[in-house]
Amino acid sequence: MVQGKSHSVGLFRYMDVFKGIPFAAPPGRLEKPVPHPGWDGVLKATDYRMRCMQLNLLATDVVGSEDCLYLNIWVPQGNTVSTNLPVMVFIYGGGFLLGGGQGANFLDNYLYDGQEIADRGNVIVVTFNYRVGSLGFLSSGNAEAPGNYGLWDQHTAIAWVHRNIRNFGGNPGNITIFGESAGAASVNFQILSPKNKGLIRRAISQSGVALCPWAVNRNPRQYAEEIARKVGCPTDSGMVACLRRTDPKAVTLAGNVKFNPIVHNLALSPVIDGDFLPAEPDTLFGNAADIDYIAGVNDMDGHIFATLDIPSINNALVSTPEVKKLSIALSESRGTDAGIATYEEYTANWGSKPSDTDIKKTVVDMETDYIFLVPTQATLYLHSDHAKSGRTYSYLFNEPSRIPVFPLWMGADHADDLQYVFGKPFTTPLGYFPRHRDVAKYMISYWTNFAQTGDPNKGESSVPVTWPEFASNGHQYLVINNKMNRDSVKQMLRTRLVYYWTNVFASFPGERMPPLRHLTVKIIIELHFPMRPRTFSVPSVLRRHKSESEIAFH
Repeated sequence: MVQGKSHSVGLFRYMDVFKGIPFAAPPGRLEKPVPHPGWDGVLKATDYRMRCMQLNLLATDVVGSEDCLYLNIWVPQGNTVSTNLPVMVFIYGGGFLLGGGQGANFLDNYLYDGQEIADRGNVIVVTFNYRVGSLGFLSSGNAEAPGNYGLWDQHTAIAWVHRNIRNFGGNPGNITIFGESAGAASVNFQILSPKNKGLIRRAISQSGVALCPWAVNRNPRQYAEEIARKVGCPTDSGMVACLRRTDPKAVTLAGNVKFNPIVHNLALSPVIDGDFLPAEPDTLFGNAADIDYIAGVNDMDGHIFATLDIPSINNALVSTPEVKKLSIALSESRGTDAGIATYEEYTANWGSKPSDTDIKKTVVDMETDYIFLVPTQATLYLHSDHAKSGRTYSYLFNEPSRIPVFPLWMGADHADDLQYVFGKPFTTPLGYFPRHRDVAKYMISYWTNFAQTGDPNKGESSVPVTWPEFASNGHQYLVINNKMNRDSVKQMLRTRLVYYWTNVFASFPGERMPPLRHLTVKIIIELHFPMRPRTFSVPSVLRRHKSESEIAFH
């Protein structure tokens, strides 16, 4: 038995809120979660519990607790007690290093408060904690400490919801998982894993997929040994036992690994463990064949990374000369030649005297494409190709950032979409303009319709424009902003750059990339036999390395 709180949210509308329900026992260190033993009497579920142990924002100290596997539930109620409602389970982002089920807090206004989604979409919303950083994703690279503890926590929370949500008025056969950034990649991992068979009906990935270059740790033992050395543990067969004995705060602090560019700092991430992830993610899409899937990105998702790599991006008075250096750094897994090729690809249209604004936007485009957009497009192709009953939808969110110090050319930065999905323009109206409430209304309508029916256009909420499936003519996608109309439906998102990264860049020797050669055929067919006439410039690298006849053949 659990006891939450209920409050009015409008005329004859109420919200039942349960906070801090344990979905597993306090976890063993570097071990999978185990079931909670239960409790006697009535558990008061009225307050958020501490987030899982993690670095603070400055990476100078540790916050949170090892006893952290708790979830929160929002249940909308009307004149009658709700039954059989769709369920939306949110997975937070934070680079697999940070985050909590309640999100950031300002004056008791939590970012991941599920009330607006639940009330406006008539769905149950669930958020939860999962382990992050060293305690969530450190892996010895073998069976002793295989890793992926954070993913197992997520799976355990989803399974708990599937078992118990009917008691809260939810439909266990209609669970949608959604997440942002590392949470979005986690969503993708969850639908690809065979461990979730039958638990998940639909999924939404906002700015992150399993194919992102930061989503899989290819050298887990290397990072585990680095952390072990920092805390004074051996790096031989006694390493894991020592790490389990060591102060968890010290192990967490030791997970602050420094690399440049910043995207390579996301080293503590999921691994191919042969268990939860039995093989490379791109080979597992058959497991998601019957799951409806939305995936998309923000048009300047890479800006936050570009700002950390090249701070002059946001200063109109300072030029940005380091583009080639950044290109080579991003391409380090494939060598200097790949970095130079990437630089040439992105600067092909600069002309002899590019403006400083053009240079800065190129940096943002390069990081956005590499870190988020191209892996997401590849994922959409793979999901669509393997789909049986599952539907596939693609979007691009480009509502301009509200950060006043950002340049005038700025679009939607990483995580800018979260405030709208969680309805902050309604909860804190003085902080937003009416156009922002329009964006929030549109996103909540599409997201909750999708949770109800598997079609973002059909459900209890009206939408501004029909969102076509990705697999329909021309691989269409929806542009989401405050000015949505029929022109918001477009096709073939940055196809030339998708081709470059998945074929030209991937042809340089280096770390394994998903075998997406079949995308070449799709892309070239779309480009040369399009729905309506268009022009296509052959990637500069291809022009340099191939004869005209070879280009024509390809």
